[in-house]
Amino acid sequence: MTEVDWDRRISNLLKAELKLRGITYRQLADKLCGIGVQENEANIRNKLARGRFSAVFFAQCLMVIGSDRLRLD
Repeated sequence: MTEVDWDRRISNLLKAELKLRGITYRQLADKLCGIGVQENEANIRNKLARGRFSAVFFAQCLMVIGSDRLRLD
């Protein structure tokens, strides 16, 4: 797999976790704000569309939406 493939895969995993929980990008921004992470809906949408974001951002998102484990297969 290429780096672009990995970017797309991780982005799709986060999108799927959000969809599974019925959480919008706006709601995610609000939840992130609750832990001191300043992101707005447009920034989140852009990050997920590009598929480029840090592992820290990924972990913060998973934590605030209540995802305590993740399968990569």
